[in-house]
Amino acid sequence: MTKMLIFGLGYTAGRLADRLRAQGWSVTATGSKGDLDFADAEAVNLAIGEATHILSSVPPDRESGADPVLEAYGRALATAPARWIGYISSTGVYGDTGGAWVDESAAIGTGRREARSDADAAWQELRNDISVFRLPGIYGPGRSVLDRIRAGKAHRIDLPGQVFSRVHVDDIVSGIMAGLEGGHGVYNLSDDLPASHNEVTEYGCKLLGIDPPPLQTMDEAGLSEMARGFYAENRRVANGKAKRVLGWSPRYPDYRQGLRAVLEAEKDTAI
Repeated sequence: MTKMLIFGLGYTAGRLADRLRAQGWSVTATGSKGDLDFADAEAVNLAIGEATHILSSVPPDRESGADPVLEAYGRALATAPARWIGYISSTGVYGDTGGAWVDESAAIGTGRREARSDADAAWQELRNDISVFRLPGIYGPGRSVLDRIRAGKAHRIDLPGQVFSRVHVDDIVSGIMAGLEGGHGVYNLSDDLPASHNEVTEYGCKLLGIDPPPLQTMDEAGLSEMARGFYAENRRVANGKAKRVLGWSPRYPDYRQGLRAVLEAEKDTAI
């Protein structure tokens, strides 16, 4: 039986676990929704030794900047018998490109996500058969601009030319699934249409039949330092490598199709 060990059973990894279990995989995981205590070294090392596949979705520690999984279990992972090991990273490792396109050949570590860049590099150096999936803004049912609009927390910020890439959570799942069979390496999983946050907010308001929020400066919007950091970088993320090498393509190639799918999923859940 194929056995997946997941470090950090969060929003994205949880949906992957559901897909794997539906296909007959055995899945064990750490995290608040997992069945394995991260601090139980004996149990975790046993799971590492038994797993055919291992994935970490745990980000670096906010205070120390260290990768918790590599700190605790890096030695075991480096020699694990698993035939596939993956790490979920962020396209934030590329930093600001002034709105230009960026792919996996670009240097990392130049932006505000220094700890993430260090972790990304450390996982690649762990062994020569690692797959790294770099993700932009993640959205899906229960986590999208639609929720922020309903909660009155959506903003439109006056920053002409500012664009971001994003990806639907189910397209991440399908990308990782393709990666289980494809070649090892680093892959951007993003949709095909980078767009401004304002465009996405306006379309979300249209779907909900709500007037869009006013256009504001960051000061007027009262954004936190973390939120301001989000707007400090401007880039378009290219996904061509994942398409060529893994044979993957996003089911939701732009935010319009993705948000319509989110709204439909919410309706189905409510029935």
